[in-house]
Amino acid sequence: MAKRRREDGSGSAVAASSSAASPINNLDDGCLMQIFSFLSPIPDRYNTALVCHRWHYLACHPRLWLRVERPMKNIEPGVFPNVEAAISAARPGDTILIAAGGNHVASNIQIQKPLCIMGGGELPDDTILTCSRGSDSALEFLSTCKVANLTIRAELGCCLLHRSGKLTIEGCILQCEENPLDYLSFPIVSTASGCGAFTPSVKGHGDCVTVARTRIEGGAKAVRTSGNLVLQHVRAIYSRTSIFFWFEVGEQQVSAKA
Repeated sequence: MAKRRREDGSGSAVAASSSAASPINNLDDGCLMQIFSFLSPIPDRYNTALVCHRWHYLACHPRLWLRVERPMKNIEPGVFPNVEAAISAARPGDTILIAAGGNHVASNIQIQKPLCIMGGGELPDDTILTCSRGSDSALEFLSTCKVANLTIRAELGCCLLHRSGKLTIEGCILQCEENPLDYLSFPIVSTASGCGAFTPSVKGHGDCVTVARTRIEGGAKAVRTSGNLVLQHVRAIYSRTSIFFWFEVGEQQVSAKA
């Protein structure tokens, strides 16, 4: 077997061909797709899609994702015209990739199974979900779910309504109307009861909301909670144009009396 000849100097020829010569690229499409299926949707599979055209095709294949795109003449398997249709067709554990561009409507969509919902653009501004007036929320969660890389706008009401389960919000923008009814406008509302300090319930056990790298705009407050859940571990990072938040909504710790 002939050895690869190294160029004198910077070795740029070897560097340029290293990607093409990588052993993983010798696998067929089916094997690669099987490997990608074990990656977490965010950030691993999302970053995988940015490597090259082939990996983008395989990482975004309908077998791995459900996609929401603008209506087309010939609808492909796994592609849906709106968010509600994709959520209805999804199986527990599926990832729904919402195409960038345009304005997607999401009003009072109830999610009762574990799902990951993410925007397909490079930035959260590229994919917008709008909740129209007269709706309680854009998305209502009754199961463990993740929302990422999305802008969600609520004209009156809340962006995300958390009923139960573990909700993770990562790299999003949540926008609510500031006036005239601030008391009705919240980016996040959690009505989960949490598990009691002395009598934990199986149904409520583990209810929480985790927020990371998310910009929140409008509303009297960022979060409204009920039951035993309270705002915790708040951290903010200021940039020139925005403030990004990290925080948790979790069970309030109550000290037992002696």
